[in-house]
Amino acid sequence: MEQIKNVANENFDWNAFENDLGVYDQNKEQIAEAYDKTLSNIAVGEVVEGTVTEIGKREITVNIGYKSEGLIAASEFRYNPDLTVGDKVEVYVESVEDKGGQLALSHKKARQLKSWDRVNEALNNDEIIKGYVKCRTKGGMIVDVFGIEAFLPGSQIDVKPIRDYDVYVDKTMEFKVVKINQEFRNVVVSHKALIEAELEAQKQIIMSKLEKGQILEGTVKNITSYGVFIDLGGVDGLIHITDLSWGRVSHPEEIVQLDQKLQVVILDFDEAKKRIALGLKQLTAHPWEALDENLKVGDKVKGKVVVMADYGAFVEIAPGVEGLIHVSEMSWSQPLRSAQEFMKVGDEVEAVILTLDREERKMSLGIKQLTPDPWSDIEKKYPVGTKCTAKVRNFSNFGVFVEIEDGIEGLVHISDLSWTKKVKHPSEFTQIGADLDVVVLEINKDNRRLSLGHKQLEENPWNGFESQFGVDSIHEGTVSELTEKGAIISLGENIEGFCPARHLTKEDGTTLKAGEKADFKVLEFSKATKRITLSHSRIFEEAKRAEIAAEKAERRAAADATKSSVKKINASVEKTTLGDIAGLAELKAQMEKK
Repeated sequence: MEQIKNVANENFDWNAFENDLGVYDQNKEQIAEAYDKTLSNIAVGEVVEGTVTEIGKREITVNIGYKSEGLIAASEFRYNPDLTVGDKVEVYVESVEDKGGQLALSHKKARQLKSWDRVNEALNNDEIIKGYVKCRTKGGMIVDVFGIEAFLPGSQIDVKPIRDYDVYVDKTMEFKVVKINQEFRNVVVSHKALIEAELEAQKQIIMSKLEKGQILEGTVKNITSYGVFIDLGGVDGLIHITDLSWGRVSHPEEIVQLDQKLQVVILDFDEAKKRIALGLKQLTAHPWEALDENLKVGDKVKGKVVVMADYGAFVEIAPGVEGLIHVSEMSWSQPLRSAQEFMKVGDEVEAVILTLDREERKMSLGIKQLTPDPWSDIEKKYPVGTKCTAKVRNFSNFGVFVEIEDGIEGLVHISDLSWTKKVKHPSEFTQIGADLDVVVLEINKDNRRLSLGHKQLEENPWNGFESQFGVDSIHEGTVSELTEKGAIISLGENIEGFCPARHLTKEDGTTLKAGEKADFKVLEFSKATKRITLSHSRIFEEAKRAEIAAEKAERRAAADATKSSVKKINASVEKTTLGDIAGLAELKAQMEKK
């Protein structure tokens, strides 16, 4: 490679240059002083003012009068989209010469150094300031104000509810500082505060012109479960859910939508409280007034169940026109059941008009009238003696209520459940929902009641018991239940007797217990009352008495025999003694004669 040689200018006068001998018009010191005056005296860490000389997509060029211009990231000026070339801006000198020999500046740090004073000044002076909305946060937005991250609550963005917060991100807006926490350096700003004063003046004007009955146009601002808020152009009014439609409304969203324009009528207003009650349904005639004039009692109508209650269902036959189907008019069945067993909200039903009062705007309906009354020909359908199977519906202390078919119910009295078993409560014999075979005993058409029997399906076994369980007969039995007065004794599969407590004593002095088997003697049998009175102790007591009587009889017989023998002996003795006396007397007389 060819060597590059530096060749000095042989004609240059180095001596004159070094000694400043006529090379410049001015000496070096003067020239250096003049050059120094063109440069700013800047120091690292200082905040100075500069001029924007160029605006790029990524960087902003700023001249602060130094030997080189400084570059600042464009993101530091996002809060000020109106920045133009020539604008004066404050910058912080980070370095007079970075690694690339470039002047390093920061606009963000310059703002931060003075931001706290500025934000306090804005609060004290009620000043309107600009801020850049950086991002969303819980409950609101984060706003860059003078380099400080301030909080903008969602409720302070606008006077109307905000549905989409994201539309405000990356936007520059005007704000007022409303609160500063000096200790934690927290700043709260509001955009709503800028327009509230103007709106308040508008509200006063609007409120002063309001009149009841006045019709205005408004926009749906918010929908709640209890009503709809309408923007009337600076002042809000509320349409309560009951004033949206003459018909029943589950939720206002069924009637209106957000941002929908509506004609509304002023029902009432409170100027002091700024409350305005509005109505929508009042702009149309009441449905009862438009009800078909030819509609009358007995006509069939169709409608939708809108409300359910235990006592019945409200059916809407036209918007705002409702009729009540009482539970008693839902089925021919008695007693009444819950209305929910027959229908539910939303059901389409057909019914018959039972009463109609146009003045009171009341109507009662029935659905059982769509089918024939099952009691109209009850004597033909279920004459006395009819045997059938019924469904157990309910219990009472005195019997079982059963349903033969829909609308036809009857009562089986507790005494008609069994010929032999003592039933204390029907639940011991059957259960609700079970089938029960019955026979019709009596018909009460006026009260819509049937007297039914179950035991009558079989012959009365007591006719045969009379000869089998005669008084003084003895039978084996089992103690099935103990009571205070005695015990229930099972004498077989279908018959029971009662043994009083004092007759439960065994021969050894103990008392019979539940489940024990023993012999019992019939003390009393009553076919009329179906009662058999028994005794266990009477069996061994009578045997003992018989034994004692036999012993007495035996002793009496022995005594009688002894007495008879004594009499005979006495008689014999007496006879002999008298004879002897007579003989002696005769002998004495003969001796005396001699």
